[in-house]
Amino acid sequence: MYSALPPPQRRDFISVTLSPGEAAGGYNNSKAWRRRSCWRKWKQLSRLQRSVILFLFAFLAVCGVISYTNMGEQWKSLTNKSSEDLKPEPEIPGLKPANPAVLPAPQKADANLGDYQELSPQKHPKPLHVRRGPPNLQIRPPRREARLQTQDDAGRAKEEPHPADKEEKTEKSVISWRGAVIEPDQSTEPPSSKIKEPEKPSSLEGEDQKEPVPINERQMAVIEAFRHAWKGYKEFAWGHDELKPLSKSYSEWFGLGLTLIDALDTMWILGLKEEFEEARKWVATDLLFDKNVDVNLFESTIRILGGLLSTYHLSGDSLFLEKAKDIGNRLMPAFNTPSKIPYSDVNIGRGTAHPPRWTSDSTVAEVTSIQLEFRELSRLTGDEKFKKAVDEVMKHVHALSGKNDGLVPMFINTNSGQFTHLGVYTLGARADSYYEYLLKQWIQGGKQENELLEDYMRAIEGVKKHLLQRSQPKKLTFVGEFAHGHFSAKMDHLVCFLPGTLALGAHNGLTADHMELAKALIETCYQMYAQVETGLSPEIVHFNLHAQKGHKDVEIKPADRHNLLRPETVESLFYLYRFTGDKKYQDWGWEILQNFNKYTRVPTGGYTSINNVQNPSNPEPRDKMESFFLGETLKYMFLLFSDDVDLINLDKYVFNTEAHPLPIWAPA
Repeated sequence: MYSALPPPQRRDFISVTLSPGEAAGGYNNSKAWRRRSCWRKWKQLSRLQRSVILFLFAFLAVCGVISYTNMGEQWKSLTNKSSEDLKPEPEIPGLKPANPAVLPAPQKADANLGDYQELSPQKHPKPLHVRRGPPNLQIRPPRREARLQTQDDAGRAKEEPHPADKEEKTEKSVISWRGAVIEPDQSTEPPSSKIKEPEKPSSLEGEDQKEPVPINERQMAVIEAFRHAWKGYKEFAWGHDELKPLSKSYSEWFGLGLTLIDALDTMWILGLKEEFEEARKWVATDLLFDKNVDVNLFESTIRILGGLLSTYHLSGDSLFLEKAKDIGNRLMPAFNTPSKIPYSDVNIGRGTAHPPRWTSDSTVAEVTSIQLEFRELSRLTGDEKFKKAVDEVMKHVHALSGKNDGLVPMFINTNSGQFTHLGVYTLGARADSYYEYLLKQWIQGGKQENELLEDYMRAIEGVKKHLLQRSQPKKLTFVGEFAHGHFSAKMDHLVCFLPGTLALGAHNGLTADHMELAKALIETCYQMYAQVETGLSPEIVHFNLHAQKGHKDVEIKPADRHNLLRPETVESLFYLYRFTGDKKYQDWGWEILQNFNKYTRVPTGGYTSINNVQNPSNPEPRDKMESFFLGETLKYMFLLFSDDVDLINLDKYVFNTEAHPLPIWAPA
């Protein structure tokens, strides 16, 4: 049953001879013992192995010396700026809105309407009897026979001045920058350190209202385009982030209904009350932020927070303010960094934040283009933490070295707080809205924060010095890029925000040459459409600097010929028409809308981005409708075609970078 046991194996023995000292004392872990042991191991290594180890030690030593030198230079730069950093920043007085929400709401809202300093009136193509005094904005419905009525009376509520920083700085009476002379608004009383009650949107006191301006045919065409896009979203992507119109499905980014929230204030401005009420119900019942999802700080701020705040101001519905407070609080962990430069991503359910997986950098545009929204949230709630967080970012960036005549690099490190990837300057992606928000924060704050204006003016001078060139053969003025001392004739479509921003600055009292530059640049942006086969601009163009037979000003590379239904050119056309009254800007916008309808409209509902603007027979649809098509592009189209300066009056509202209007403040 059992197999025989195997024969015993042979055992080998090793004889070890110990020296008397070792035998007596044994291993004692003494330094001398360890030293002798390490030396034996080192001698046992081959000559090649020992050479490699010595080389690695030498290399690490050299790297350490270089790092120490670089850190010494940075500390020296910071030390030189320390005296400037210790200077107190100018206070923002009062923060009482010059232009509170004025659109008619379904029910009356408490009034917080105060005096405001009158700004220069907007120009208009037709002579109108523009009512002066408290703002009023009439909204027209989509049907010609209907008219929305504004509220005739409301109470005037007392409000305490907005809390200000403890540090004080004497305000200059005149801001002068290369020919620009601005008289800053002065507060009528010292800022208070008390926390005021949350702001409420204000309606108007009883007074005569001017007759509403009828909706015209072009505006009706925009309303029809919006309804067609909304039809596709409602049927195939309701409550999701973005519509995929060709596949009749949807795509998710954050899972927070981006398209719906982005479009709320557009529907209100267009007078689409039925669609608005339907969307409001979804916000009330289905928009929940307590979910384990990473969101991008910048995108969620400008689209969600900005959209909710704007809709609250226009409608007077407190639901949107409550949702804005919720998402605002959930985004705050992004600012918990060593440098106070926020991380790019936030998990709004867990309350954690982190940089992208591949770097610890954030883009400069993202961290400096969330200020309008967080500052307004502080004003409405009385909670200073939102404003304080974003103001610290601006003060930090203001003091940084690494700029080139006001132009900033594209990246900033969240740990060190320093610019990275130095030497590359652009007004395109990753830097664009930094410049936009310098001016708009200054306007939003009642023209009190001189530091913002100085940075903006210096940057525009930097653009003129380093980035402006003219193309051939039509000598179009364009904004290129500057990398390590070399100019590139590359211009993103995103840069077409600049003509509108320049025009807005000129309207607010900056130098007249800004308006002239705006007119030249908007011509270029229009040609980026007109010189292309479909009449739609690609994402990026390259301009010819030398005349070549058979070549246009605009050259398009295969990787850049897609169109994402972007709004920047239409946005600038709106500003230029509003301030100059030149009808050609409306005509250019009308051409663009017709080409959107011709090449991007999907019969079953929605519009789609396209891959090839150079192929009219097959523009290669991408099957995606970005949320900003409803939130920005069609909104700016509707405003461009309006002849009513009170339809989002630019003396009373400032648009965030996602086209959500927020009220301009004035001193108390």
